[in-house]
Amino acid sequence: MRLLRTPDARFQGLPDFGFKPRFLDVPNSSGGTLRIASIDEGPADQPPVLLMHGEPSWSFLYRHIIARLAKAGHRAVAPDLVGFGRSDKPAEREDYTYERHVKWMSDWLTGSDLREITLFCQDWGGLIGLRLVAAFPDRFARVIVANTGLPTGSGVSDAFRAWVQFSQTVPVFPAGDIVNLGTLRRNLSTEEKAAYDAPYPDESFKSGARTFPMLVPVTPEHASVEQNKNAWKILERFDKPFITAFSDGDAITKGGERIFQERVPGASGQEHVTIKGAGHFLQEDKPDEIADLIDSLMRRSGGR
Repeated sequence: MRLLRTPDARFQGLPDFGFKPRFLDVPNSSGGTLRIASIDEGPADQPPVLLMHGEPSWSFLYRHIIARLAKAGHRAVAPDLVGFGRSDKPAEREDYTYERHVKWMSDWLTGSDLREITLFCQDWGGLIGLRLVAAFPDRFARVIVANTGLPTGSGVSDAFRAWVQFSQTVPVFPAGDIVNLGTLRRNLSTEEKAAYDAPYPDESFKSGARTFPMLVPVTPEHASVEQNKNAWKILERFDKPFITAFSDGDAITKGGERIFQERVPGASGQEHVTIKGAGHFLQEDKPDEIADLIDSLMRRSGGR
């Protein structure tokens, strides 16, 4: 497996992102290793809040949430998925599979020995993060899902179909512009958009971002349908606090909160919320509201 590593200089001077990265090597599925980067801020002796991003974003997406949680006395941990951010990037598209991503992040999770985790996940952060919950339910104390899902081949929306078409045909994959357009405010600064482009010096670094839309198991023929069905069987027994916090302005995941509320026991009787005035990347639109939601859930359910 040929790996690309974004030069450190690309991450210098990013706005509101002065956090020091941490690195952990995990097996790369081909006999070698790859490096996964993460941010780990706040008191090290506190239970971790695991913040998992999707695509084409990276831990920069959580910069304001990390700062607010740390200030409130929480430990905020935000990894970069393989192929994104400061993490290593397999060069070939065929190197990316759903199951490899689950294995890579499973190895990172256990290698970091995170326990009593509060998970906040969005987009692919949920597709992978919820598989981690299913694989290691004893490590998770509570979960908040936002604008995500755990699909099992039951179909696709027109909005997602349009996203797939765009992602596979656009000549230059514009990460910063994609994130900006995925917010409702749509006024990310030039510097913020450049920060989302920072992991990708050129198109050769974008194999993960290009491939992810094709990996979502939205038809019965997709890989990982059975693995996700098995994960649902475990989630259907997960009785710890489980909150939905979908935004009101995301066409791709609209209505996706209902399946979690109906099937996960821990979602029963919880104070589910709708993040109003936010798009797909609700972390950019409403970071303070999200951080306060995480803080509130932890305080009322014994997380601090």
